[in-house]
Amino acid sequence: GMTMMVVTHEMGFARRVAHRVVFMDEGQVVEEAAPEAFFAAAKSDRAKEFLSKILTH
Repeated sequence: GMTMMVVTHEMGFARRVAHRVVFMDEGQVVEEAAPEAFFAAAKSDRAKEFLSKILTH
């Protein structure tokens, strides 16, 4: 198999192709989850704030 790590702000891309989403803020991991869980119900306030600004549901 192959592993690829992609750093992106393109959440549509991450939602479609990622197996895991790692959300970072100021160089620290804030949250890690499967894309379905992350985009449906982010746990951290910072991730919720970020998603509310960039996603249109």
